[in-house]
Amino acid sequence: MNTPIYDFLKSYNSSGDLRLHMPGHKGKDQIPLSFGLDITEIHGADSLFDADGIIRESEKNAAALFGSKATLYSAGGSTLCIQTMLSIAKRDGREVIALRSVHRSFIAACVLLGIEPVWSYPRYCAGILSGTVDMEDLEKKLKASHRPCVYITSPDYLGKMADIKTIAQLTHKYSGILIVDNAHGAHFAGTDQHPIKQGADMCCDSAHKMLPCLTGGAYLHIGNEQFIPGAKHEMSLFASTSPSYLIMMSLDLCNDYIHNKLPYDRERLIPLLSELRKKISTGYKVYEGDPFHLTLLCNGLWLAQQLRQRGIECEYADRFCIVLLLSPLNDFGDIERLENALLRDITLPSHSDMADELILREAERVMTLRDAALSPYEMIPVEKSSGRICAGVDVPCPPAVPIAVCGEKINSHMIKIFQRYGILTVNVVK
Repeated sequence: MNTPIYDFLKSYNSSGDLRLHMPGHKGKDQIPLSFGLDITEIHGADSLFDADGIIRESEKNAAALFGSKATLYSAGGSTLCIQTMLSIAKRDGREVIALRSVHRSFIAACVLLGIEPVWSYPRYCAGILSGTVDMEDLEKKLKASHRPCVYITSPDYLGKMADIKTIAQLTHKYSGILIVDNAHGAHFAGTDQHPIKQGADMCCDSAHKMLPCLTGGAYLHIGNEQFIPGAKHEMSLFASTSPSYLIMMSLDLCNDYIHNKLPYDRERLIPLLSELRKKISTGYKVYEGDPFHLTLLCNGLWLAQQLRQRGIECEYADRFCIVLLLSPLNDFGDIERLENALLRDITLPSHSDMADELILREAERVMTLRDAALSPYEMIPVEKSSGRICAGVDVPCPPAVPIAVCGEKINSHMIKIFQRYGILTVNVVK
């Protein structure tokens, strides 16, 4: 029998392509892997959701590195952490105020938990994928909420960073709690830029996105002690009862990397990335944000194909931008190779000026998230969806930012955005 997945992975691994996409290890062997290391909860191996041995010790190491009150391991990525954080917030009786540029995993968690978020629309900077928090709108919604919980994503998919410290202060002013989806920010470990250090009550880090960790490895950090009791229980409601020991081992080894190598690698690489940005900004429109997210506003699909022909694979591309995702594991040779491709080998693409039609506007909600998502549905062409109720958030991942949310009535403006992003069908309630 053929083995198509294994064959592709083996071929890609031997190709020598420059991986400007997650995971953060970039294919550079950091972790000893073998079937012999893959076990279950045998005597002495501890148990993730009842940890009192080696897993608990490793999680304490992670908490010390990130400066959290407690850190929990996830073998189910940041998705599991998001489910857990929202479950904690719901049990605490909180109303969730969320920035509208959320990942679809947030929507799915709300469906599972029966949460109806209050949306705060960002001030968009680069289509629907990125923007800044509208502080006036956020404060207005905080004032109107009895027990608020603010949920934001930072860095967002294009690398834009939110002012988490100011948002945390504003949220706490109204007796709220702040949850941060920091899935793309694990490389801020040990710095003042990490959400926990800036006042977040809880946040998640996808270790595998930016650090040497197997895909699925993530940290759930708790900065507010009141949410530590029961957190493991909340996580166990959504997680597999057989969490991967290989993923947990990679988180354990990631701790060692953070402690011994990450500060040096950041200090070494960030100046090189800053210099690269200066050089290519003469021909490319470079988006401002996290230094490891090199986002260019241009015809990303065209540029991605040009880079692919030169053995460089991007993280994401559409008609308006391309995301070249680096990590502290990249080196001078990687940056030089990318610089040569962008400035010497490729004719500069045209800049992309995103029109107002790519900015989401407040939508009419006619069903709850849960009711719409769990209703019978049908898939129809986008152009025929006007007036229908969105039943699912089947947008591609990446970038996984929903255009219409379950329960919202699809309008002509949404249809234009679907079409501009090349999405041709949508699931609607029957």
